[in-house]
Amino acid sequence: MKFSVDKHEKYVVLKLEEPKFTNDNTPALKSEFILLNTEGYRNIVLDLSSVKECNDSQDLSALLVGDRLCKAADGLFVVCGVNKTIAPIIQMSNLHQSITFVNKLDEATDLIFMEEIEKELRGGVDKG
Repeated sequence: MKFSVDKHEKYVVLKLEEPKFTNDNTPALKSEFILLNTEGYRNIVLDLSSVKECNDSQDLSALLVGDRLCKAADGLFVVCGVNKTIAPIIQMSNLHQSITFVNKLDEATDLIFMEEIEKELRGGVDKG
């Protein structure tokens, strides 16, 4: 499975660089989510802009693993770059009800920064 990892202070971007999202690459994707989480990343952005095809909603279950890990770490899991071919499968599988989807990478990073600022503000209010 080909992917790139772009690590930042508050988040990490994982870009799947495969034309197809299949059960061949989902185990490696799940493993990468677990590894990043173990490294202390609680905010993960999954960029699917290179993915053009997904035939089975079962393959998308890997996204739930990433979402669960981030939520358990009080973080955010955001998926961006979903194309028109994959969007109906996401709708059909109801993933959009539990996972945060945005159109572009900059929207995902903005969302994470807003969440982090909110957490810091809430933390500051609780202490005072």
